[in-house]
Amino acid sequence: MIDGEKAWEAFTRRDRAFDGHFVIGVLTTGIYCRPSCAARQPRRENVRFFANGAEARDAGLRACKRCRPDEVSRDEAAVLAAIDEIKAIAGDLGGLPQLAELAQAVGYSPSHFQRVFARATGLSPAAYARALREERAREALSAGGSVTEAIYEAGFEAPSRFYDSLDGKLGMAPSAWARGGEGVTISWAVVTTTLGPMLVAATAKGVCRLSFREGRDELAARFPNAELAQGGTGFAALLQRVIDAVEHPAVSSDIPLDVRGTAFQERVWAELRKIPPGETRSYAEIAAAAGKPKAVRAAGSANGANNVAVLIPCHRVVRSDGSLGGYAYGLDIKRELLAREARR
Repeated sequence: MIDGEKAWEAFTRRDRAFDGHFVIGVLTTGIYCRPSCAARQPRRENVRFFANGAEARDAGLRACKRCRPDEVSRDEAAVLAAIDEIKAIAGDLGGLPQLAELAQAVGYSPSHFQRVFARATGLSPAAYARALREERAREALSAGGSVTEAIYEAGFEAPSRFYDSLDGKLGMAPSAWARGGEGVTISWAVVTTTLGPMLVAATAKGVCRLSFREGRDELAARFPNAELAQGGTGFAALLQRVIDAVEHPAVSSDIPLDVRGTAFQERVWAELRKIPPGETRSYAEIAAAAGKPKAVRAAGSANGANNVAVLIPCHRVVRSDGSLGGYAYGLDIKRELLAREARR
């Protein structure tokens, strides 16, 4: 069922996040549009909402020539096909796909497909391929195999290219990451909280991991060659601050963090930390605040890539319809965090 009022609100603000979820039929003109259509908006009483273009056509309406609502599903299919091709190229050849080749394969011009792909993922096809290649190299390195072999198999022309690609994306040096955290000391503890067992881990710079229902094994999998030091005098004070921030989220936390991501991920995380306790934002609002209003899915992915739960409050992001959406540690924890913040 389509909530008419919420659909109308999305239409009045031309919210691209709803493109593909429904279409708007304008009875006075006999056309139907996508929610983000830039055409002059009609009166509310002249509007009907349909689940898709087929329903609108059955009602005697025709597609808008300005916003082309039927191309939404085609765009999604093209992006998914391109992602499959990128994965195949990166896996078989270790190379970066050419934009022109991807666009030709899905029947788009290169410039148009670049926009379609970036709108859906928040990245250009080339940037997506590079991110995939880096992730594969990280996984291979964490598995404890040969560093050089892992880097070349992931598609990098030389180890230096891999190190350059990671520069500034981690709290530790790229060389330390390549050796699974070798040379880095990470203090950690698992403590009992009202939300369940909570893992807190920190480098000398700040908290690098906060999660629920995880322990030493999960931390060691992320940094197999790091020195994991349970507890510690210097760590105790930081740990208590983290516990207080989780149990009593009355104010924004200034606890130091040691987290790095892509430029877009870091913008999203910065926007998450601006959300006051007791309030929520939609994925679309976060994408817009991060400077990429069309990259709603990418904002959701950046939200999910957050390694420091609660301190970077990804639990304060909900769907545009007000439902909770997902949460890495279960909706019960997300619901409780939001409830206790609302009470305060």
